[in-house]
Amino acid sequence: MNLADYQGIWVYIEVKDGKVAPVSLELLGAGRKLADKRGTELGGVLIGSGIKELAPTLFAYGADVVYVYDDPIFAHYRTEPYMRALLHCCQKYKPEVLLYGATPTGKDLASAIATDLPTGLTADTTILDIEEDTGLLLASRPAFGGNIMATILCKKYRPQMATVRPKVMKALPPDPTRTGRIVEERIELREEEMRTKVLEVVRQTVKKARIDEADIVVAGGKGMGSKEGFQLIHELADVLGAAVGASRDVVEAGWIDHHHQVGQTGVTVTPKIYFAIGISGAIQHIVGMQNSELIIAINKDLNAPIFQSCHYGIVGDALEIVPLLIKRFKEEIPKLKASADAKEEIRHA
Repeated sequence: MNLADYQGIWVYIEVKDGKVAPVSLELLGAGRKLADKRGTELGGVLIGSGIKELAPTLFAYGADVVYVYDDPIFAHYRTEPYMRALLHCCQKYKPEVLLYGATPTGKDLASAIATDLPTGLTADTTILDIEEDTGLLLASRPAFGGNIMATILCKKYRPQMATVRPKVMKALPPDPTRTGRIVEERIELREEEMRTKVLEVVRQTVKKARIDEADIVVAGGKGMGSKEGFQLIHELADVLGAAVGASRDVVEAGWIDHHHQVGQTGVTVTPKIYFAIGISGAIQHIVGMQNSELIIAINKDLNAPIFQSCHYGIVGDALEIVPLLIKRFKEEIPKLKASADAKEEIRHA
C-alpha cells in the first residue's frame, strides 16, 4: 500500500428523513480542521435516493467536494448496498481519513467497511487530531473502563477510520455562500441480488427523556446517597424546567433508567447549563458532558476530579446544598419571569 496515493478527509453523510443528520454536520466541522491542517480537501459521501439536493448544505458546513450515489436502491439503509457504494468510492478516490457518526447506522457501516478494506477502525472517538507532516490520524477515546484516554494510530494502512459520537464535535456556522464540486457516481446493483429487503418501516413513539436536546441538565451521582436522596435531583430539575441526567453508578444501582445516563456508555449532552451533583468525575462521564457551555459541580470531596472540568464548584454535602438551591430558585424564578413579562409588555406598548 502506497500511503502517498491516499489524500483527503472524508465524512460519511448520514441522512434521516430526508435531512442531513446533525452528527454528520458536526463531523464536517471536525473534518474541516483536519483538512486545513493537512492542506487537503474535505469531502462528504452522500448515499441515498433523491439526495443530490442536500449537497449545498454540506458545502455550507465546510465540504469542498461531495460524492453522490443517488439511486432508488438506496432509499432505505441496508448494509450491503451502502457498503458496496462506499467501498467503490474509497477504492476509486482513496481518502486518507474517513469519519462516521457513532450512530446505529454509522457503526454498522463502518464495521462492514473495515472488514473489506485493509484497514482498522477506532470506535467512539472523542478527540481527533492529525499530524500535519505525516497525515497520521490521532484518534483518542476512553479505555480500560474510562480510567485512561488512549490515542489509537493506524500507521500502515489507509484510509484511517473512526466513529465519533453525536454532540462530541461542533458544527461550523453555516456559510450559504460556500460552493464546491459534486461528483456523481453510479454502481451496478440489482435489487434481486440484495440479501435483505425492507418490507415496512414501523415508527413507534416511545416517551423518553431527550436529555441530549435539553438546555439545562441536572445530573446526579452516587454522592446522593440513595434512591430517596436522588429524588432531590428530580425536584431541582422540575424547578428549573431541566432534564435529569445520571452517572453510570446511579443507573447500575437502579435509581433511574439507562436513557438518563450521561457518559461514554450513555448519552453525550451539550446543554447551556450542566449541574454535576454528587458526581466524582470519572473520564467516562466527563466525555459525555465536557462540551456543556456552563458546568456547575457540587461535591463534598475537595479533590474530586469533577472540579477540574467545571466552571463553578461548590464543596459541600449535596443533600444539604440542593434543598437550599431548590428553595432559592423557587423564590427567584417567579420574580425573574415577572420581570421578563413586564419588559415584554413595555416593549409592545
